[in-house]
This record gives sequence, C-alpha cells and structure tokens, in this order.
Amino acid sequence: MTEEQTRIAELIRDAFRGVELGDGVGLTEADGLDDYADAKTLAGYRSNDEKFDWSKISATELNRYYCSLSFFDAEGMRFHLPAYLIADLEGTFEQDVVFHLTYFEHDAISRFSLLSDLQRTAVREFLLIRLSDPNCEFERPMIETALSKYWTTTEDTAI
Repeated sequence: MTEEQTRIAELIRDAFRGVELGDGVGLTEADGLDDYADAKTLAGYRSNDEKFDWSKISATELNRYYCSLSFFDAEGMRFHLPAYLIADLEGTFEQDVVFHLTYFEHDAISRFSLLSDLQRTAVREFLLIRLSDPNCEFERPMIETALSKYWTTTEDTAI
C-alpha cells in the first residue's frame, strides 16, 4: 500500500473501531437473502457470522460473499463496510466496492444512514483516493457525483 492508502486505512480503522453487528444483517446471512433462503436457513447462516469484530473477516470471505454488499441493512453495512474498504486498499478484495458507494437507486442511501460523521469522512477519503486512481476512469463520473451529492463533509449539504 502507498503511504496515502495506509493513512486512509488507519482512518477507516479508527472511525469504525468498536462497531458491532448488533441486530444487523450478517455476511453469509446477506448472501442467503440474495439466494431467497428461508428463515431457518438464514438463522443458521447468521449464527455463524462474525458479529463483534469486523477486522476478523478475511478477504477470502469478503470475496466469496461480495454480493452481500447489496443486501446489508444499515447496521450490517456499518459493520462490514470497513472490512471491504481496507481489503480494497490492500488489493485483496477482487470485486467492486466503489459501485456500492456511488449507486443510490432503490433507497440504497438508507444503508449508510447509521454512519457517523467520522465514518462518512473515512468513506469520502476512500473515494477521493479512488478518484485519483487511473484504473478507476470508468467510475470517475459516479465517484464525482457521489462525492458532491452524498459523501459530503459537514461544511457541505448532503442530499
């Protein structure tokens, strides 16, 4: 990781330190929602999900359950998001986390409703580093729009 990526990873760790899953949707539980699993199956998945320390979730699990990003509720997103962001910065997440931070159709914004100002700042910093990444040319317009309309600082006005 570059020095800037390391700085942002530390900002993410600090911002999300101590966040627990609570009653939120877990990693494999979200995957089960994607598969239209029944309540009993979902409960089984949830029983095995990490609930207390998001940093214990491996990049292997994040890659395996990358679709879960689309099925988290606000608590689930707040708990899992830092793991995805850091894996992305480390180059171990093989999917696209930027899409989930920039696509706001179908009430997707509500998944970020529990983020604190510090957590929102950490996400904003993550997106700013992606904005400067030459490999994110396709995502650039979406990132710019999301930064100006949603991932704003306290001085800005969010939608």
